[in-house]
Amino acid sequence: MRPERQQQIWRSEAGSRLWLSGLIAAMQHAERPEVRRQPIAPEILDEVRAQLALTASFRASPISTLRH
Repeated sequence: MRPERQQQIWRSEAGSRLWLSGLIAAMQHAERPEVRRQPIAPEILDEVRAQLALTASFRASPISTLRH
């Protein structure tokens, strides 16, 4: 999926929740001892860095305009 499309999805509340749910699931998987012992492939690290850079650049815009 192109980064522009990802940003459009994240701008919705449902998209933000979906992204956050995926992040939590990945963190729970990564914290398992048998997973932590394994080396990480360089291409995976590159993909993670690219994803984090994308979300960091998105933070300049408001995620939600809903009033609580």
